[in-house]
Amino acid sequence: MMSHARAKREGRTRSGSAVIARESAMQTFAFDDRNIAWQTVEGFEHAAFSILHIDETAWIVDLLFKFAANERIALHRHGAAYCTLVLQGELRLYRPDGSLKEIRPVGSYVAGQAGGEPHTEGGGDQDVIVYFTNRGIDGPVYELLDANHEIVATFGIPEFKALFAAQVA
Repeated sequence: MMSHARAKREGRTRSGSAVIARESAMQTFAFDDRNIAWQTVEGFEHAAFSILHIDETAWIVDLLFKFAANERIALHRHGAAYCTLVLQGELRLYRPDGSLKEIRPVGSYVAGQAGGEPHTEGGGDQDVIVYFTNRGIDGPVYELLDANHEIVATFGIPEFKALFAAQVA
């Protein structure tokens, strides 16, 4: 008879009668987003968002982003410190030249500073859902850029307040 510890190491159930594939332990599960009020902004493809909270006094904007699988959002730069937590899928980050910079799997938590290299982001083989909290906002949270890195749009607290008002309406 096989010990429970050995059975667990070998991926078998306690009784040893059924084999549990190790891959099933690595299976990704979909984040249940049926109750999320997803919004989009015309002209910004492959992205949806839901604003969770805006605190003007503390200079904080919390939101969820959903980026389409195997797609990329607009080139942008972060204008505020931020933290991200990947809730579903994997977040892929790309340099301005389109080369893959980083892959953040589900469960990844990253804290970043304002500024930095412009980049695009997107989902892996499934839509990615990411929690973003933006802190210490003193101007734009995001600067959207064209191919020449010229600013084409900004999103700061006033823009997020307007989007939030439309979201709750």
